[in-house]
Amino acid sequence: MNKQNQKKSGMPIAIIGIVLLLVVGGGIYLVTTGKQGTPPKANTNTANAAKTPGIPANAPLGAQPPNQAGSPTASVTVEEFADFQCGSCAAANPIMSEIKSTYGSRIRFIFRNYPLSIPAHDKAYEAAVTAEAAGMQGKFWEMQNQLFLNQQTWTSNPNYKQLWNEYAQKLGLDLAKLQSDIAGIAAKGRVDADLQRGRALNVNSTPTVYINGVSVPFTEMKVESLKRIIDAELEKAASTAPAAKPASENTNK
Repeated sequence: MNKQNQKKSGMPIAIIGIVLLLVVGGGIYLVTTGKQGTPPKANTNTANAAKTPGIPANAPLGAQPPNQAGSPTASVTVEEFADFQCGSCAAANPIMSEIKSTYGSRIRFIFRNYPLSIPAHDKAYEAAVTAEAAGMQGKFWEMQNQLFLNQQTWTSNPNYKQLWNEYAQKLGLDLAKLQSDIAGIAAKGRVDADLQRGRALNVNSTPTVYINGVSVPFTEMKVESLKRIIDAELEKAASTAPAAKPASENTNK
């Protein structure tokens, strides 16, 4: 009886031991496979960056040649779409001027006329055409600066065209030629070409700025923020540029 009782009492203990081993072993397996099988959490910033729309390759080119400063072969292109009757564009003009001055030939800066078709900007298209006409005498940037600097004055003045003539005289422009170019199709064609490009890019507000084809949020349109983005693009371009050959390799043998 004692042996039978011992056998009977020993069996449940053995069964319990086996069950415990199975449970522990199964738990270890689940933990291990869970770690291996769970995909890494996606980097939200990377995912969002991948979704950032760039400028389509087939987008209209805009006015050619564009109103540009810096080097046309620079690795970083800053492209601004602006409206001469836009208060935010006037406020951004000193910022853009500082960027052009700071980087010089290290960037390519392009200004695109984008007069908005809204009642409050009733003179914007004419202002753009006038700036383009000034550009035909090599004074686009100077006229652009005058229009932005004096925006509030000419916007509210019924004799705004007379004020534009005064700006032109101040810049030493030939007024007869300026008026002829304003009335011609070439200056209007350049404005219209920039408008077509902006519309193809779905530009719906001004100023809109692209740096190497990526739209810059309006909140980032500050000198420090723009410099940070441009510096990153310059660094990226430098890191991917082919290394220069040593002088000894370029010497004719």
